[in-house]
Amino acid sequence: MLVIPAIDLKDGECVRLRQGRMDDSTVFGDDPVSMAKRWVDAGCRRLHLVDLNGAFAGTPVNGDAVTAIAKAFPNLPIQIGGGIRSLETIEHYIKAGVQYVIIGTKAVKEPAFVKEACQAFPGHVIVGLDAQDGFVATDGWAEISEIKAVDLAKQFRNDGVSAIVYTDIARDGMMQGVNVEATLQLAVEGGIPVIASGGVTNIEDIRKLAKVSNQGILGAITGRAIYDGMLDVAEAQALSDELTGA
Repeated sequence: MLVIPAIDLKDGECVRLRQGRMDDSTVFGDDPVSMAKRWVDAGCRRLHLVDLNGAFAGTPVNGDAVTAIAKAFPNLPIQIGGGIRSLETIEHYIKAGVQYVIIGTKAVKEPAFVKEACQAFPGHVIVGLDAQDGFVATDGWAEISEIKAVDLAKQFRNDGVSAIVYTDIARDGMMQGVNVEATLQLAVEGGIPVIASGGVTNIEDIRKLAKVSNQGILGAITGRAIYDGMLDVAEAQALSDELTGA
């Protein structure tokens, strides 16, 4: 199970939000490439990038920073989400060296686009499902749909999606612990590997997820915990390797 550091990009800076609110952000750095190097040096095997401005704008805004990170670390798998709503955008990111693109809002509103993207770029598409009480949110979490995350995951099962990034909005950035039960349910019932996001607070969260990772948990994204010093990336990955026999 991968421990995946998150770099959230807003106005060219590295930030963390609380529950997705753009007006409640903490700036952790103004050099995304240097921030990426920090986690690469700690031994991370994948990086999670989010274009926060892009998520609200519906088109990439911090693409230059993403490209710069991909060029600086060509052997590091990178996954990027935020504002990815066209095949042209996906093509741009993959050509820039990004390994995975995360389709969020567009996947909920136009599920057929996911299948189209998977056919055009096989092995490079991840779906991002952000949920409040199990129901999927869209448009930078501004809207809550009437669609359950588990039901949507089942729709994508045969499309060729590489993984699902599942975020529990209520816990994101709140340091309250990861929702293991909901994450595991999505993995088991959805039938697609799941990357947990939202609420990873300390080494115990990694331990809990790693213990059930054989049921479909591919990784755990961590943001505020590693920036605040509550979780050590190297230690967390070592524990995950130990528990999963990697």
